[in-house]
Amino acid sequence: MKNLIYLSLALCLPLLNSCSGPAESANTISDTIPVQVMVLQQQNNRSSMAVSGQFTTDDEVMLSFKTGGIISSLHVKEGDRVKKGQLLATLNPTEINAQVQQAKLSVEKAQRDYQRSQNLYKDSVATLEQLQNSKTMLQQSQEQLRMATFNRQYSEIHAPEDGFILSKLANAGQQVTAGTPILKTNGAASGKWMLRVGISDYEWATLQLNDKAEIQTSSLPGQIFEGRLSRKSEGVDAATGTFSADIVFSGKKPDAIAAGMFGKAIIKPSALSTGSSSWQIPYEALLDGNGSNGYVFVTNDRKTAKKLKVTIGAIDKNTVTITHGLEDATALIISGSAYLTDQSPITVKSSKTAAQ
Repeated sequence: MKNLIYLSLALCLPLLNSCSGPAESANTISDTIPVQVMVLQQQNNRSSMAVSGQFTTDDEVMLSFKTGGIISSLHVKEGDRVKKGQLLATLNPTEINAQVQQAKLSVEKAQRDYQRSQNLYKDSVATLEQLQNSKTMLQQSQEQLRMATFNRQYSEIHAPEDGFILSKLANAGQQVTAGTPILKTNGAASGKWMLRVGISDYEWATLQLNDKAEIQTSSLPGQIFEGRLSRKSEGVDAATGTFSADIVFSGKKPDAIAAGMFGKAIIKPSALSTGSSSWQIPYEALLDGNGSNGYVFVTNDRKTAKKLKVTIGAIDKNTVTITHGLEDATALIISGSAYLTDQSPITVKSSKTAAQ
């Protein structure tokens, strides 16, 4: 009986061995994670940057009256060219002239009172205190006259410099308070045009002052004007979420141009700084991004995944700009990252080349 049992076991061993082999192979295969990779290509930040914005000047100003009153006359209209010192608008002078005349009468009375106090003091009739008080009243009335005269001077609006009237914000006969904007002007007649554009944080970090640019405007199709970057803002515009930059003309200036007109430019970064190369990767490949840093999975042997910490330069709609961390990587894992850990075995299903 025992011999029969042993014989049965011996006959079953080959069958058990043949069944266990494929199972172990299947387990080994299932441990590798299928992924899709992208070949990494380093980009140079010296490539040109296309930007757009509006033409403006850095000396736009709102003009207003120093005092309130009724506008007597407006001598300009929107679009007019003006010269420095030109009379643009006036208030009805009745009220301010009355204030000046009242101040003059107060000065005359104070002068008489002071002269009388001096004579009485010499005759020992008035006290020193009375003499000093009359002198103080004279000084106060003189300062009131000075203030009234100053206000009358600024009851007229004169052009601060050569330029154009951009906006007319009030009309003759309208009552306005002190400081109410009446006219908006700029100094464009002096040739101070610039193109104000919006730039991303990545472009802000890459560009430097005096970088050269080529400016174009739809009013002069086919013409290209030389320019340079003159200013970068130090804060983000809350309305647009971008930084602003000004490009001024460095050579010939266009003639057919107006405030608010659309323009575009190509800026050429001047120098290649340390760490100024970058990589454009799909947004889905970035893990655990916190604004300035994140993590990605890469592979150099196409068999093992490696987790790397990277520095984020900018985030666009579908791509992320990486400025540091991928120097030694050759291929980025763009699909299957959610199932990976550092040193996970992988199987590459397909690969693609990064867009230039």
